[in-house]
Amino acid sequence: MFTIEEFIIAVFCCVDDLLKAITQGQPIRAKGFAPALSDSEVMTMEIVAEYQGIDTDQAIWRYFRRHWLEWFPGLGSRSAFVRQAANLWQYKQRLQQHLSTELGAFADEVHLVDGIPIPLCGFSRAPECRSFKGIAAYGYCAAKKQFYYGFHGHLLISATGVITGFSLTPANGSEREALWDMVQTIHGWLIGDKGYLSAALQQELRAVGIELETALRSNMQDTREPAWVALLQRIRRLIETVIGQLVERFSIEKVWARDLWHLTSRINRKLLAHTVCRWLNRHSADPLQFDQLVSQ
Repeated sequence: MFTIEEFIIAVFCCVDDLLKAITQGQPIRAKGFAPALSDSEVMTMEIVAEYQGIDTDQAIWRYFRRHWLEWFPGLGSRSAFVRQAANLWQYKQRLQQHLSTELGAFADEVHLVDGIPIPLCGFSRAPECRSFKGIAAYGYCAAKKQFYYGFHGHLLISATGVITGFSLTPANGSEREALWDMVQTIHGWLIGDKGYLSAALQQELRAVGIELETALRSNMQDTREPAWVALLQRIRRLIETVIGQLVERFSIEKVWARDLWHLTSRINRKLLAHTVCRWLNRHSADPLQFDQLVSQ
């Protein structure tokens, strides 16, 4: 367990080491002066705030301005912070993938896939919504049994709960097509829900070394061993845990951005924050138990 001071230091050291590793000492910016607030500091602020449930750019800036300015003396205006954070969207993605590799997630023989609805608004308010015109779409959330307007996130994790892939599509996007964006770096067993049920998809994945297992529809006869089906159901609960964390602690379902640039940066920092917490908690008996990671 970390104190909040130790947590900030641990996150910074993790991010700074990763950033040096993926840039190999080369500056991120080819021109101009380096910002007063380093890129490692910006991402540290985002991760620490996300862990605490502070998930808007303005709230993150205000929190560190009020409580940690001595630790981050280069923190300038809110607009400068927001712009610098958004510009780092691809580095957050690269850091997350690099850290997942360090955790051995891509070498895992078992992966799980599921979807996350990311609504902009409810069905009735959709005609009034002006955000993401031509990009977002209508979709249906089976878990909540309701239609919504927005996006659909597609999440891939290892059997140890480490995020190995994420794809964002309109709410009506095909789960099967999105899957191909995420499975290029994995092999072995892939466990999904009924949305991935397809004999053709199963054969296509088998051709690239992936064995797909899914739940069956209620009107289908399951000829698999009951013990095997029970094991698949038990393993699938892991991705429900990770999705629960992304929704409840990291607020991945909330869309405060007004364009894809800021939305991508926002989602990437949440995925990175989850993976950093998983890394810092890797020696725990339950590495996905984040509640006790920082003492209150």
